[in-house]
Amino acid sequence: MKLESNDRVERLLALLLLQNMKTASMATKAKELSVAGFTNAEIADLLQTSAAVVSQSLYVARKKKSE
Repeated sequence: MKLESNDRVERLLALLLLQNMKTASMATKAKELSVAGFTNAEIADLLQTSAAVVSQSLYVARKKKSE
């Protein structure tokens, strides 16, 4: 039962982070959530998109960083 409570707290904190990033791009939001330890599927759920879109956004962000 405690694990469910922790999941709920993590989700609330993620939603607060997203709310504070209203003007940020979806890619930036995805990157921040990834750094926070969320999976692509979890990020997709929070951003209301697909895991494939999140994966592609993170790939492009990593590629730009390495250039």
